[in-house]
Amino acid sequence: MKYHHEKIEAKWQQYWAENQTFAASNTSDKPKYFVLDMFPYPSGAGLHVGHPLGYIASDIVARYKRHQGFNVLHPQGYDSFGLPAEQYAIQTGQHPADTTRMNIEGGIDKSGNTIQGYRNQLDRIGFSFDWSREVRTSNPDYYKHTQWIFIQLYNSWYNKNSDKAEDISTLVAIFASEGNANVNAVCDDNIAPFSAAEWNAFTSEEQQKILLQYRLTYLAETEVNWCAALGTVLANDEIVNGVSERGGHPVVRKKMTQWSMRISAYAERLLQGLNEIDWSESIKESQRNWIGKSVGAMVSFNVNNHDAKIDVFTTRPDTIFGVTFMTLAPEHDLVAQITTPEQKAAVEAYVEATAKRSERERMADVKTISGVFTGAYAEHPFTKEPIPVWIGDYVLAGYGTGAVMAVPCGDERDYAFANFFKGTNGMPEIKNIFNQDISEAAYGEKSGFELVHSDFLNGLDYKNGTKKAIAALEEIGAGNAKVNYRLRDAVFSRQRYWGEPFPVYYVNGLPQMIDKKHLPIVLPEVEKYLPTEDGQPPLGNATVWAWDSENNAVVNNDLIDDTKVFPLELNTMPGWAGSSWYWMRYMDAHNTEDFANEEALKYWESVDLYIGGSEHATGHLLYSRFWNKFLKDRGYAPTEEPFKKLINQGMILGMSANFYKVVFELKIDGKIQENLLKYDITKIIVPLNLINQDSEKLKNIISEKYLKNSLLAVEKTLKKEGVSYKEIDLSIFGYQQSKVDLACINDVTNELNIEAFKNHPLYSDYSNAEFILEDGKYIVGREVEKMSKSKYNVVSPDDICEEYGADTLRLYEMFLGPLEQSKPWNTAGITGVSGFLKKLWRLYFDDNGSVIVNDEPTAEMYKSLHKTIKKVTEDIENFSFNTSVSQFMICVNELQQLKCNHRAILEPLALLVSPYAPHIAEELWLGLKDLKIEELKDYEGISKQPFPKFEEKYLIESEKEYPVSFNGKMRFTIKLPLDLTAAQIEEIVMADERTQAQLQGRTPNKVIIVPGKIINLVG
Repeated sequence: MKYHHEKIEAKWQQYWAENQTFAASNTSDKPKYFVLDMFPYPSGAGLHVGHPLGYIASDIVARYKRHQGFNVLHPQGYDSFGLPAEQYAIQTGQHPADTTRMNIEGGIDKSGNTIQGYRNQLDRIGFSFDWSREVRTSNPDYYKHTQWIFIQLYNSWYNKNSDKAEDISTLVAIFASEGNANVNAVCDDNIAPFSAAEWNAFTSEEQQKILLQYRLTYLAETEVNWCAALGTVLANDEIVNGVSERGGHPVVRKKMTQWSMRISAYAERLLQGLNEIDWSESIKESQRNWIGKSVGAMVSFNVNNHDAKIDVFTTRPDTIFGVTFMTLAPEHDLVAQITTPEQKAAVEAYVEATAKRSERERMADVKTISGVFTGAYAEHPFTKEPIPVWIGDYVLAGYGTGAVMAVPCGDERDYAFANFFKGTNGMPEIKNIFNQDISEAAYGEKSGFELVHSDFLNGLDYKNGTKKAIAALEEIGAGNAKVNYRLRDAVFSRQRYWGEPFPVYYVNGLPQMIDKKHLPIVLPEVEKYLPTEDGQPPLGNATVWAWDSENNAVVNNDLIDDTKVFPLELNTMPGWAGSSWYWMRYMDAHNTEDFANEEALKYWESVDLYIGGSEHATGHLLYSRFWNKFLKDRGYAPTEEPFKKLINQGMILGMSANFYKVVFELKIDGKIQENLLKYDITKIIVPLNLINQDSEKLKNIISEKYLKNSLLAVEKTLKKEGVSYKEIDLSIFGYQQSKVDLACINDVTNELNIEAFKNHPLYSDYSNAEFILEDGKYIVGREVEKMSKSKYNVVSPDDICEEYGADTLRLYEMFLGPLEQSKPWNTAGITGVSGFLKKLWRLYFDDNGSVIVNDEPTAEMYKSLHKTIKKVTEDIENFSFNTSVSQFMICVNELQQLKCNHRAILEPLALLVSPYAPHIAEELWLGLKDLKIEELKDYEGISKQPFPKFEEKYLIESEKEYPVSFNGKMRFTIKLPLDLTAAQIEEIVMADERTQAQLQGRTPNKVIIVPGKIINLVG
């Protein structure tokens, strides 16, 4: 009876699906365990072998916890809204819903492409997901609840006194009874004070506008990252090196009216909550830095000749007398107002240039110094001296107040800026307020100095100077103590089609929420997915996108009368909306009324183990914590934090293959020719080995074999074109590396299949190429890099499952190395794991069937088993899965040598292997029970069996194999009980015939015995 992985795996996957083996219960008496993967975005490319890494790890834990008696919730779904589907829709005209469904379920798309389908690929790997709870964020029955959560945010404000979000009605009640003078809220700046009488006298529209300044989601004109090519606003984490992460398109800063989320209200709670969760320190530090807490003071500087002031947050109010100049962000509201006519052209040019750089790019660029003097001056709050006002792109409008008071003597960046513009208009001499030398560099320390040239602060240190400066600023009304956060409110609007529609319509330009009972507001059909010709978002193309407030229905736009029928919001929600609460939907996935009922939320509480990529540190992982805290405040979520423990898996890297083409330089009469394609010069592919080790030999080969024919080809082309010349010079300029599709190589030997390469559609230009071979072969170069379709180094898990089996794939991915580390994929290494599973199988079966015996195992068999139980249990608890696989291999080898076919050993061994290789484990268990598939009606699979328990007694040694030495040289060994005394050991050893043979009648001078260690006879 042989091991046929394809039949076994198909059989058990079908059995698990039909019997819903892994469905979790919401009413179980067992302890709960919620293990979650970051759900995937279903792209058309499907899964490669890097994607399942985290899923396999979480599945091992889920299966292990079931063995331990837990009620395990291990769900899966799809983060199915996203830009890629929309871009594909723009290119092909296919509706994103259709392509997304195809990417999940598989089939042949409208372009004739075969799509494997995420669900099929995941099922084939044997994950123990509870598919009955599947979610798709783009399904209306899911996003109706995302819309409802948005409404709750809109109808809430953050009360600093209670330190939580409250219903907006409580704020309205305060306004009606006492005005806003005593309201302690997180809100917009510079809200005009009003009394209760004034509030009650305001019109409804006036009241709505005021409330927008307090709501947790609000409309505001904000600086955004605008990507014209994608037609949408991007979050900072969607921009890489100044261009969009998706497609690499230019991104500029511009002002737009957008929905924003007041995440800044939760800055301190987000910061403190990190102390309560079991996450890696690197992820915590990323969030701490993103939140960016600073303690200091807010200082106001009046602007000369203008009814305006510049507010500055500083962590060093003790340096107030060292202010030499001020710098505003180029996009600061005051720039246009205060710039003098003389400086206007230079300022406007600088502002325009800065708009083309993303905030992230500006923050990262610490070397470039640039700026422009506005011509305006501010007034020092104490000395009343004029301070020149500059603009510089190192200051960001969204951080702090978008302005800095520059103290070059104490800050390296200010120091470099002042010295760069030294002697120019608007840049005075640096003021030194420290009793330290600053001739070479700024003095940035907070200790080791006394303040000088600082009026009433002279002689003070940092701590006392800060305290006194703040008190003086408060006394003259020019400042106050303040805690600041880098974390800014999150822009929540996207100018795209494929996202959640807002449940919002507009009456006289003011937003109105649609009642819960009318949700979902479903995405309308549109003719095209691009923005409209007048720049409106894609929903501006919809003809049926207006709200009938009497009939509570979406109706034709032609019916808009701004009396009963009103325009709906044209923006959609960002990609992170649906992923900011999805784990709670898994708790009660089929609830049609609420996102989850109270009993389910109370039972599952939060995620016990979350596995996903570290790239989401300041995106999804931060927004999820924000929404969870908000829902907790409003009584909907049971816990403050959503994810108790987080593990970030590393990447599985691809082994790219490269070939190397000779690059020629052609000169005609001394002039270098740019376009060589027309000359039909022979393409020559050369081996990396010769490039690196013997380049001269390589050049000689090329010159002798190919250069003459290439020159003839050039001459022929010139003659045909009627070009006259005196001299042609064709030389080797260098070598160009290009990628080879892995389908064209032997992944073990790295030999290129030249015929397959020349016939491959990607390499049609090389159909007549010449190859320089070594030993009759062309060996490609290999390079470890990110697995990506563009690098042609993608390995499909389907191919591995087909050839080796899903259990082999699962074990191999864990065997590659620690979960958190990145590691290269090497298909050649998988044969060892495949061989291990065959060895495991042969412990249970031979060609004739089961070989299981019921005999009592030997002590060595028990020892091997319990070493493995101990190791595997510890490894799963510590998420060290790679070393478990090594231990399985050791154990199977030992049991094979011991000729172990004993039930008492092999039953627990099958259970140990089960979380890692579930298909073969189920088949082995079935064989141990001597059952057939037809008899599985009342069969309880291996997943319901208790995990083996380690027993120390099997590892306690009762005997010791002593080395017996004569004058320090070991001559033989003897096995003795460990409880013998030294005298008993000596008596046995002296009586041994091998000892007598060594002594040849002599009596040793000394017998050295250390029980449990050594025996040495001297003399």
